Amino acid sequence: MLRHKLIHPQISSILAASGHHSTILIADGNYPAASKRGPRAELVSLNLMPGVPTCNQVLEAVLSAIPVEAIQTMKTETEGPYALDGDPPVWDDYRATIKAEGLDLELEPIEKWDFYKAVSTEDHVLTIQTADQQRYANILLSVGVRM
Repeated sequence: MLRHKLIHPQISSILAASGHHSTILIADGNYPAASKRGPRAELVSLNLMPGVPTCNQVLEAVLSAIPVEAIQTMKTETEGPYALDGDPPVWDDYRATIKAEGLDLELEPIEKWDFYKAVSTEDHVLTIQTADQQRYANILLSVGVRM
């Protein structure tokens, strides 16, 4: 019987088999998960209906189960139809979740195409596709070590 919040059997199995520096993508509902992932990464689709579940809900569950040493987000665009002034609201949710888990980590925004490259590596073991509709909700976790 598991004692942490994460109870999804397939996700738990993949996380248990991952190691230091493995990456896990929690993808929003607009992320091209079929084409933008590592060559060995497994895809778990949790997108039930628009907005359910959110990336932050999945983040909370995953952080309860594994050590994380870095968290990257897709940097917002400053021009065009998807441009934002400042951080997306969802990033504040992430910061609160990270703090509630007792982690001293900062979000590390990286350019969109660099984010896709980071996800497409051999270290990428899992994409969890959510139905989150918020812009720039994609989040890439790097697995740490048990201390």
